[in-house]
Amino acid sequence: MNQRKRIVITGIGVLTPIGIGLEAFWQAMTEGKSGAAPITYFDTTDFETKFACELKNFKVMDYLDRKTANRMDPYCQYGMIAADMALKDAGFTPTQIPAEQTERFGVVFASGIGGMISYDAQFRQYMQRGPRGISPFFVPQMIPDMAAGMISIRNGLRGPNYATVSACASSLHAMIDAYMILQQGMAEMMLCGGAEAAITPMSIGGFNSAQALSKRNDDPATASRPYDVDRDGFVMGEGAAAFVLETYESAVKRGATIHAELAGVGMSADAHHITAPHPEGDGALRSMQMAVDTAGIAKTEIDYINTHGTSTPLGDIAEASAIKKFFGDHAYKLNISSTKSMVGHLLGAAGAVESVACVLALKHQTVPPTINVINQDPEIDLNVTPNKPQAREIRAVLNNGFGFGGHNATIIFKKV
Repeated sequence: MNQRKRIVITGIGVLTPIGIGLEAFWQAMTEGKSGAAPITYFDTTDFETKFACELKNFKVMDYLDRKTANRMDPYCQYGMIAADMALKDAGFTPTQIPAEQTERFGVVFASGIGGMISYDAQFRQYMQRGPRGISPFFVPQMIPDMAAGMISIRNGLRGPNYATVSACASSLHAMIDAYMILQQGMAEMMLCGGAEAAITPMSIGGFNSAQALSKRNDDPATASRPYDVDRDGFVMGEGAAAFVLETYESAVKRGATIHAELAGVGMSADAHHITAPHPEGDGALRSMQMAVDTAGIAKTEIDYINTHGTSTPLGDIAEASAIKKFFGDHAYKLNISSTKSMVGHLLGAAGAVESVACVLALKHQTVPPTINVINQDPEIDLNVTPNKPQAREIRAVLNNGFGFGGHNATIIFKKV
């Protein structure tokens, strides 16, 4: 990419288990609020894990009309609502974007799993009533590209439009693709991000079978504990985040508020195992290196890393190892934290939601905490920002996201 353009964020929307909207989300993070609680969506009697991070005080009809909502899986609803918020934040009236802008306005929107709630419900219909019981909306409700498609249809956005699916790296890859599309001049503006709604019997049961979820049923609020010696798996979360990206020149020309610059991107593969990370963090290190290189900054300019930090025994150590190898002595001068300790793991939407945390950290010059660090793992001897936020100078923030299959993605944000 010759003569690289400056790509900036001019709109953000977010729905999380600890707060909906930027102000509520930031307040909850700085208070160290946990979103974990007993699952209310289905009977968990026979499940090893009985809790998750569900959206709180959320009613879809507060945001979408009944007809629109009923035709979509919840993951798609969340994505559309986050997109509406981001467009409004960027200075557009959702569904009424000027026609002359829509041809050059694209959407790359991710989901790691797609319409699992619809899949669960329709499978039960099939088992009870046979093939005739399956809804004609089943396939479009289930497939993971439908959030991108519905956001495009709702707003008439006719630029590049598709979904990225790379497990828990999905929404970071969506943001990276949007960045590259703008760099190549294939669009003038991009809406990107990710959504997930996978708190379902099949998902919880499947991750339990894989021994991936925490089973701390006696105390859900402290179950997601990255970097703690007693971490025993991740906590499922749900929600969405969306961003409007455009060139710096475009943002200045239209007088848009600029939240931050998306300065660098990196991607790699572990080529190691279908679920386990490379034990020495090889792929993570190379992804971070590429992001720093494309940002054109020194790695010593990174002051905060929002880690993938899932609260799994192997993953947290592998990422910490990669950070120490890549940053050297500087690793001990920066802050890291895992906001998954509060919102849980949003799978394909995780990277986008954590990117919102990164941008807000830049804005407020404060690192959000890793909560539930009771006994820090001695193998992770970094400043994990335990339990309380930390005010400090933040020039640039790095965000890591890794997915089953060995997918690694990294993005860097800078102040403008």
